[in-house]
Amino acid sequence: MIRRSLFFVFLFVPFMLVVLPAQAVIVALKLPFWTIVPPLFHKMACLFLGIRVTVIGAPATGRPTLLTSNHISWTDIVAIGSVTPVAFVAKSEIGKWPVVSALARLQKTIYVDRTRRSGTGRTAEAMGKHMASGSPVVLFAEGQSDIGTHVLPFRSALVGAAQHAMEAAGATEVNIQPLTVAYTKLEGLPISRNERSLVAWIKSKSIKQNIAEILGGPRKEVTVAFGTPQVLVHGGDRKAITRAAEKDVRAMLVALNRNLPLPVSTQV
Repeated sequence: MIRRSLFFVFLFVPFMLVVLPAQAVIVALKLPFWTIVPPLFHKMACLFLGIRVTVIGAPATGRPTLLTSNHISWTDIVAIGSVTPVAFVAKSEIGKWPVVSALARLQKTIYVDRTRRSGTGRTAEAMGKHMASGSPVVLFAEGQSDIGTHVLPFRSALVGAAQHAMEAAGATEVNIQPLTVAYTKLEGLPISRNERSLVAWIKSKSIKQNIAEILGGPRKEVTVAFGTPQVLVHGGDRKAITRAAEKDVRAMLVALNRNLPLPVSTQV
């Protein structure tokens, strides 16, 4: 803990004081190289939090891409963000959190208001514009975080909405790419089911409790795996493709948790 405190005071804070204002200017001016800073920030955050990331595969290219991911903890964002520049879809409540909301704006986070039906349309439009610019969007498709041993059913509403937004922008095809986040080791040893509560943000814990456990906990090894993308075409069955992405994410999560090779069908 002392080492992390020293790292935070003498390295992380000076880094943020220089880089974050620069990123704010870049985002405000809508400059195209806004993607440079976020991965650097997340890499520093990984060092501070004691997270080691292994990446398998890469985001698809050639067409707008929506990454559909499982969700375990807020540290998923740090892990994913450290390996590729993306925008995240997050619940609107996060936009009201101190500090976090400011950082989310610099990442071009897209908010969805789950209490209003009209919120899905506005979120889809923002997702479509971002993907059209060439940057992938990450959707935590379960709609909530989970313990990390299994995958909850994916929600297809935003997948379909993103499809319609892209069609309105003139794109005939959208990549729907499965993305799996798996916490595999603590202090170099395989993580047990009971130890997963030290990482996962579950309903029984407050965010303050979860942050305290992350900061005071052991070093964590995380794998971020990009699966085989499927192409969602105009008029395509978004529910079927969402189910297929869910199946692939589940298969990759099981394999990674058990230290097994990824299924051939899920590999890029």
